Amino acid sequence: MRARGVWAGVVAASVVLLAGCSGSSTADDGRIHVVASTNVYGSIAEAIGGDAVGVTSLIASAAQDPHEFEASARDQLRVSEADVVIENGGGYDPFMQGLISASSSKAQVVTAVDLSQKFTPGGNEHVFYDPATMAALADDLAARFAKLDPSGADTFTANAHAFGAGIDRIEATLAAIDKKHHGSGVFVTEPLPLYLTEAAGLRNLTPAAFSEAVEAGQDVAPAILLEALKIVASDQAQVVIVNEQAGGSESDRVQGAAKDASTPVLAFSELVPDGDTYLTWMQGNADALARALG
Repeated sequence: MRARGVWAGVVAASVVLLAGCSGSSTADDGRIHVVASTNVYGSIAEAIGGDAVGVTSLIASAAQDPHEFEASARDQLRVSEADVVIENGGGYDPFMQGLISASSSKAQVVTAVDLSQKFTPGGNEHVFYDPATMAALADDLAARFAKLDPSGADTFTANAHAFGAGIDRIEATLAAIDKKHHGSGVFVTEPLPLYLTEAAGLRNLTPAAFSEAVEAGQDVAPAILLEALKIVASDQAQVVIVNEQAGGSESDRVQGAAKDASTPVLAFSELVPDGDTYLTWMQGNADALARALG
């Protein structure tokens, strides 16, 4: 998997910069303070906590590349003041553990991969593309927020139920795809969307060596690239999905082959686009997949 985040140099600069940031603390404003590694998890925390939580997403915009993220001393300060920290885990955002350790944080740490029924160590860490895992995360956050703020328990529970209803709609869309297109082939340049495509009953045709190399930012072996291009050119794949925020020449060649074969290409992101919530974003991905498959 591609290295996620850079921690070098942050600790050395922390003493000076944290002192400079100390006047901006919001830890005493009466809200539950949440720090999330990305806005995917920040969006879910906001949906469950509402006005009772203050959420900071360290990677906050789809314009940012998660693979190039560099944690800062200000991020360390935010973690040190947090009541709850949300990370993906599984090697996706290792900078979070560095921040937690360096800040001596006492926050409750929620690790999304630990809530997944499908994740296995060394496997696909993009569990935010699994709606069921995100429903479990919402329930977990509601329970944690209720303990931190008992007066808001009913609201947190109601918000988690509403979030779960949104997840149900996404899963219904995926079930409809499965019913109509079960076993149809999909080619993915990275493992990013595989939880979603598997829930839709689609068959991953991508050579493992291809997607692993692209995800790691490594060159794809010529023989593997040739195999991948043949799969796309032969119309075996009914849709091709690329990572909107990462890629390279091999991914570009796959997209070119898909265009030549008149195969739909979808671009999926690792972050919630500006103006969306987790639910609208993932529902949009499911809807786009349904449209692409016809």
